[in-house]
Amino acid sequence: MRRLLAGGVVASLFLLAECDTKANLPRRKSLSFAPDIHASFITGPFTSPLNAWDSEPDPVLVAVEFISEVSSDDRSSLYIRDDSYTDSNTGVTHVYVRQLVDDIEVMNAGMNINIKDGIILSYGDSLYRGGDAEPKDVDVHKAFCAALEEEFSAHFADFMKPFDSNPPSNGQLVMDHSGEQFQSADASTFGDSRYIFQDHCTENAKITSCMIANDCQWDLDLKDYSTGPLPAIFRFMLTASPDKDLISNMVDHGRDYMSNMTITDDDTDGDDVGRYLHRNLIENVPGTVSPVKAWFAFAQVPYGGSFALEPVWKFEVEMENNWYEAAVTVHAPYRIVSVVDWVSDSLMAPLPKKPEAGPGASYNVFKWGLNDPEAGRRSIEKEHFDALASPLGWHSIPISDALGRVSTVTNTTTTWGNNIIAHENWEGKDAWEDNYRPDAGAQLAFDYIYNPKVTDGSEDAMIEAKKYINASITQLFYTSNLFHDLFYRYGFDEVSGNFQHHNFGRGGKGDDAIIVNAQDGSGFNNANFATPPDGQNGRCRMYLWNTANPYRDGDLEAGIVIHELGHGLSTRLTGGPANSACLVFGEAGGMGEGWGDFLATTIRSTKNYSDYPMGAWAANTPRGIRNFPYSLDTTVNPSTYKTLDKPSYWAVHATGEVWAEMLWVVSHRLIAKHGFSETLFPPAPLSDGTIPEGDFYRLAEYTLSGKRKPLIPKHGNSLMVQLVVNAMKLQPCNPSFFDARDAIINADMVLTGGENLCELWQGFAERGLGPNARVIGRMPWGGGFHIDDFSIPSACI
Repeated sequence: MRRLLAGGVVASLFLLAECDTKANLPRRKSLSFAPDIHASFITGPFTSPLNAWDSEPDPVLVAVEFISEVSSDDRSSLYIRDDSYTDSNTGVTHVYVRQLVDDIEVMNAGMNINIKDGIILSYGDSLYRGGDAEPKDVDVHKAFCAALEEEFSAHFADFMKPFDSNPPSNGQLVMDHSGEQFQSADASTFGDSRYIFQDHCTENAKITSCMIANDCQWDLDLKDYSTGPLPAIFRFMLTASPDKDLISNMVDHGRDYMSNMTITDDDTDGDDVGRYLHRNLIENVPGTVSPVKAWFAFAQVPYGGSFALEPVWKFEVEMENNWYEAAVTVHAPYRIVSVVDWVSDSLMAPLPKKPEAGPGASYNVFKWGLNDPEAGRRSIEKEHFDALASPLGWHSIPISDALGRVSTVTNTTTTWGNNIIAHENWEGKDAWEDNYRPDAGAQLAFDYIYNPKVTDGSEDAMIEAKKYINASITQLFYTSNLFHDLFYRYGFDEVSGNFQHHNFGRGGKGDDAIIVNAQDGSGFNNANFATPPDGQNGRCRMYLWNTANPYRDGDLEAGIVIHELGHGLSTRLTGGPANSACLVFGEAGGMGEGWGDFLATTIRSTKNYSDYPMGAWAANTPRGIRNFPYSLDTTVNPSTYKTLDKPSYWAVHATGEVWAEMLWVVSHRLIAKHGFSETLFPPAPLSDGTIPEGDFYRLAEYTLSGKRKPLIPKHGNSLMVQLVVNAMKLQPCNPSFFDARDAIINADMVLTGGENLCELWQGFAERGLGPNARVIGRMPWGGGFHIDDFSIPSACI
């Protein structure tokens, strides 16, 4: 009998500009691929039979009734995840459904259902619908690399030499623009896509040799299941580790490493699936910085024109520069079925009163809206006290009693608060608790010198940068807290998975303030953000840029910081707070980058229109770190959907440029209709907690059911930000450009009754994403043949 359970910039900003010292720095290795399961996103509205007998049915019951209809597999159990929630402004309930088969989780199967007043607005569906759950000997990774090789060959027939049958093991790119594998090419031709083979499709020669000879020292007796997930995690680390010396030692002394690893039960309350499934901790895994979490699970894989279930070990693996969720088959040769890098190159208790400790903190910073040191001068800015977003301010941390109620408040005089923990990380390591933070004393006056000098040599340049670390940390703390407060007001709150140590009894999982590293020593000319599921700290690494003398500090370019924090926003909102595997590769991963660029550009924009590059100050180049500035002028930025045909646009950052450009154009369609707001910050709440309309909001004249009228931002730029945030909550896991476009249109229907339908379509169509746009032969990472459509629906003509 089938059961239904209802339970509760620049992520890899790799600058291609010339730099003498940068070539000696390692690039962060990152794996990401998964089987293509062709998930669907369907927009409604759809009425529920429950409306016939209940004028306002419980959205959970609506979801239960709906998923009973769409899945009929007797072996399948569906339950509603604990991270489902109701948006406090729109009234939309976002229901996330997890699937079990034979009481075992199917990692890449589920639904997201968006419900308001008993009406299903839209839903995403990636459910597994039948078939055997047994090993199918499907090598997803091999198929991924073979398809990528074929795609490369088709595009680069004039450039490519045949692939070497024995890929080099010394880190040399198989597809390198230096000329060893290409007859003629350059970095601009291939972009970051040239790293796909380095990370995914090359193998250490010693691993290849021992597997061919069947004498790998780590390959234990396949019948000895007492080892559980140990061979699988060991095999994964041989692929995931960027340390060639460690890999060599692991191959030569595999049994020693294996015997040193231990498995224990994990008794902690992890995510909601822990109620149904058993989780282990694996300690002493080489190359990791914390115990690896392991579950037995299933993963959907393509098989025979349909899909099958592959038994796998599901791992959460935290490394120095990566944080992976991976699926590895339970049987030798322990194939990697999917891998996601969470690092992107992020009872109502009464609230205590804010401590009466003076007027609040002050900071000598480039104020919000000044993108970088060339945009204006520093000024003394006050702590932004928002009674909704940060009830106790930025330097007070609530402490709870055994019942979860706020009992005491710890006040800090450093850059350690409830939302953000900022400090230096010159060593570039994973440890952070004892790192240096400026102490501003009882007056909380963070006023420090920033006056970098020209130096001789890279060593002196580093010493000079460290002299102004207090100013860097202060700026990073200020920018990050304002990002938290701003997007809280647009709906990135506790129940939707925001980042806070304490959640004030308002839902969601706490203990996950963002750890932000200033002047991180693990590299140059980069920044990244790690977004684990709700309840685990986000981590942002900001770097120095050795593109000028003196070095330029990414902490001082707000656009880079905002881009990185945008990863935390989009990852937690897409697919639900408990799922961090929805924006990783292909168009979904590209849009994860694009949203960050769009938000950073929107925040710095003014009523006097201008084109904007990304990262221009840090990179010390007017064109910035993207192919084009963001512009309404097609002679300045010619990007359309078909631009994704180019191999240099297969990488997520280039894909994201196209999406961000589309959003920039759509936004200005709304600005032309509704005008421009000088501030994106909504008005402060009244003493009774209600939000005044002021000149910022208007009350909706229409709702889908006529029952709830949310507040609508009046102006085009603020309205676009609201629609983007709302759409992230509506769209499915691993959305395509089409899904994300439709989610924005769906979000406008929910919020305004669809009054901006034609403006939205016109904006998307200007850049080729009209209703008849399509792609032929799209692969999970990108590729395929994209067809522009510049038309709009007939109703808008």
